[in-house]
Amino acid sequence: MALAAVDYDSEHQVLSRKVELIKQIRERELYNQLDEYDPYPFQNRFLETTRDCSQTVLCAGNRTGKTKVGAFLAAAALTGRYPDWYQGRRFNGPVVVWAGGVSTESARDIVQAELLGTPGDPAALGTGMIPKDCIIDTQRKPGIPNAVAMAMVRHESGGTSYVYFKAYNMGNEVWMGRSCDMIWLDEEPPREIYTQAVTRTLDRRGMVYMTYTPEAGMTETTAGFFNDLRPGQALSHGSWDDASEDVETVVHKRKGHLTETAMTQILAAYPPHEREMRKFGRPTIGSGLVFPVPEEKIVCEPFVIPENYERIAGMDFGWDHPTAVCWIARDPEEDVVYVYDTYRQSKQTPEVHAAAIKTRPSWISLAWPHDGNRRDSMGNPGLAEQYRGHGCNLLPEHFTNPPATGEKKGGNSIEVGIMEMLERMQSDRFKIFLTQSDILEELRMYHRKEGKIQPLADDLMSACRYAVQSLRFAMPEGESQWKGDIKYPDLGIV
Repeated sequence: MALAAVDYDSEHQVLSRKVELIKQIRERELYNQLDEYDPYPFQNRFLETTRDCSQTVLCAGNRTGKTKVGAFLAAAALTGRYPDWYQGRRFNGPVVVWAGGVSTESARDIVQAELLGTPGDPAALGTGMIPKDCIIDTQRKPGIPNAVAMAMVRHESGGTSYVYFKAYNMGNEVWMGRSCDMIWLDEEPPREIYTQAVTRTLDRRGMVYMTYTPEAGMTETTAGFFNDLRPGQALSHGSWDDASEDVETVVHKRKGHLTETAMTQILAAYPPHEREMRKFGRPTIGSGLVFPVPEEKIVCEPFVIPENYERIAGMDFGWDHPTAVCWIARDPEEDVVYVYDTYRQSKQTPEVHAAAIKTRPSWISLAWPHDGNRRDSMGNPGLAEQYRGHGCNLLPEHFTNPPATGEKKGGNSIEVGIMEMLERMQSDRFKIFLTQSDILEELRMYHRKEGKIQPLADDLMSACRYAVQSLRFAMPEGESQWKGDIKYPDLGIV
């Protein structure tokens, strides 16, 4: 009997130790989310942009984990606990961080919760991205239940970091004052608050980063990153596909959290005009889009262009805004147009552009706008003659739309070409190779304001319109009718 009691006690002790060990493991996982964080590849690419850029944006779809990666970046800087796999910016010592949300309530329920844990639950403090053993103290925000105004965080160096929680609806004054090392803006702020945030980080050579789904559409701030990216700025993207069960995380190769069933159910809850924005994190212009057609209906996988396809290119001249060329091919049997190649470059001479154009087949004719005939005040040749002098195969006459019945020439109306392209898109007769990211970028931003098409980052769209509206001159390989008919001027250009 005594032996049996000893055996029972021994087994009980082993079981107790196992239970205690499991409890410790679970508590470590619960209260040390920073060490447990395992990013998706798109999140990791966003983190890497912080190494060289002081302003960086992650525009991502809903439910992709954009706020979590934002919380990780702030927590790593506050604690100095950077994992080995991390390749982004590292601060050498304690930091001052501002973390902002749209309202005081959303700052509490989203930003504060991601960093510290569920608001109002004492047992949850430390279940956010900042480890429990690093949280020294917190100060409550007056008048907002369970909201924290500031938290003191223990840094690996032995010093103390500070994180302050702010909201956009608190006004510009709240975003003025002291300098910061890092500012995290979860959801897009008003323009004036964003500029204040950048100002607050300048003297410390700090950084500002935003994580959001562009629900407000093409705002001034969003347009700046999408259309006019400057040195020191970076833009990253993330869609549902980047967090789906077909994707593995970076460190532990876990499967993504979004299943096909979940994505279908979530998408069904959104209005049709919001679905692309919610899924892909792309800003939309709503009814102002020039081509309100789902991108999935337009893009296609690249393929080798068959010899019998008719080809032509359109060209738009530029200097400060880019010179752009768009090559298209038409299936003569199905009347489907394919945009298969593009070129876009600013602040370069015709000689440089011509060299790029001539890397493509020389028999393909180029449609060009009427300003190519314009000579300067010194009487120098217009751009069309200059490009011909460099050996480019421009059509004999400048671009016009196809002439109506009984007319010899068509006009230059933009709307006529837009309607032709839109009709083709809607009837599955206009496709863009998914490798042509530059023109797809312009397509997403191409919009109207008060009924007028906005001439912003539309160079490839214009070149594409010239090409589509010049299909009457398109020829298959070996049948170009223009090269031999044009007398190229002697401009002394080799």
